[in-house]
Amino acid sequence: MGGEQALQGIGLTSPRTRERLVSRLRAAGIRNPDVLEAIRTVPRHLFVDEALAGRAYEESALPIGHGQTISQPYMVARMSELLLERGPVYALLEVGTGSGYQAAVLAHLVRRVYTVERVGALHENARERMRHLKLRNVRFRHADGAQGWPEYAPFDGILVTAAPASVPDGLTSQLAPGGQMVIPVGRRNDQMLVRITRTAQGYVHEDLEQVTFVPLVRGLG
Repeated sequence: MGGEQALQGIGLTSPRTRERLVSRLRAAGIRNPDVLEAIRTVPRHLFVDEALAGRAYEESALPIGHGQTISQPYMVARMSELLLERGPVYALLEVGTGSGYQAAVLAHLVRRVYTVERVGALHENARERMRHLKLRNVRFRHADGAQGWPEYAPFDGILVTAAPASVPDGLTSQLAPGGQMVIPVGRRNDQMLVRITRTAQGYVHEDLEQVTFVPLVRGLG
């Protein structure tokens, strides 16, 4: 399949299939039109193994190797929408680049995305995909995601795509005043999606919904 044809997709990866996904997300409660347009625009089939491309627009997480997964489309849309709910986000930190799909969606929604990945092979593959898609407002770092990216802090938003047992202090400290972090927290099979807002008085925690994410692992892989 040629470059442009690969971007557009055919059959189970076609624009029509993407449109059906957007309709399902809208029916599931996703309302932000910019988020829905980003989901419609980003070719999710390019972020999974070619053998799984036909399942790319299903509502399911898929393996991407190294014990990691690409989150299901609803959760990508939901977390993106939560971060934008209270106004525009200019500088956003993503912890856990993975395949790069969430970062690619965010690149259509915020001015600058800073994304950190601990697994070197995933880091390199995501960078290559972003070059292929000509998304130039994403910066990549191969590092322990729990440490964030202090050099570019503070961030208006932080999105974490793996679940720590408790919220890392090193991440909350990198939130700008008024900034928000969306993060799954807890042990496997007992995780809660949490939104943390930094205020003048401290940090406000909101429990949102039960979720299932891979655990946040420390160090480099």
